[in-house]
Amino acid sequence: MERRQIARKVPAVTVHFWAVKILSTAMGEATSDYLVHTINPYAAVGLGALGLGIALTWQFLLRRYIAPAYWFAVCMVAVFGTMVADAAHIELGISYVVSTAGCAVALTVVFVLWYATERTLSIHSVNTRRREVFYWAAVLATFAMGTAAGDMSAYTLRLGWLASGLMFTAIFAIPLLARRVFGLNEVVAFWFAYIITRPLGASYADWLGVPQALGGLDLGRGTVAIALTIVIVAWVAYLSMSKVDVERASERQAEAGPSYTLHGEPPG
Repeated sequence: MERRQIARKVPAVTVHFWAVKILSTAMGEATSDYLVHTINPYAAVGLGALGLGIALTWQFLLRRYIAPAYWFAVCMVAVFGTMVADAAHIELGISYVVSTAGCAVALTVVFVLWYATERTLSIHSVNTRRREVFYWAAVLATFAMGTAAGDMSAYTLRLGWLASGLMFTAIFAIPLLARRVFGLNEVVAFWFAYIITRPLGASYADWLGVPQALGGLDLGRGTVAIALTIVIVAWVAYLSMSKVDVERASERQAEAGPSYTLHGEPPG
């Protein structure tokens, strides 16, 4: 695959990034559950795959970062990644522990191949087509792994959705604190936090949407999916107009190196 540099098509890692990322994971969980419980599950998975294909095609065809395209791709990864993890358990009978471990292995393989090939895993080094492919492969693997981990927490460990959400919220704070206090590598901190956003958002989405018999508030999966979609669309529209998530020229340094903190700020 060619190594010609392209413009980075990822956003700056700010509070906006983490907020929309968590919202997208919650929306993906609610949307996936609503579709597979409302229409034929195989048709739902087919729609999810089609949506993912369209979203990634749009993202790959672009020459620069466009907020609606990027976040549409993330949202479709959230929907389809949830379906893949759920199908492994429901259709194939694979336990959440095994599926979590399997997805973790898959993610590790992606990271190993990515680093062995490019010598960096930084989101801010995604400036060639090959790195872009590795990036989206890692994103898809994190969503599938996070889905399985969230279900394992709620069902296998019997923590329930709210307790799981609170637990993953606490875990999400670990890389930020470790980065600030102990100087944890910024790339490690980023991917640690990125993986945890999946079960974090999904746990709260399930808590809001599932029936009370399952430990939820019974607001309805469809209602939760629509509400979260509206919030995401509004937030991304703001990002698209304000450009606050577009990296400034002064931040565009060390293309191939991990030179950014967890919050996307250039090192002092």
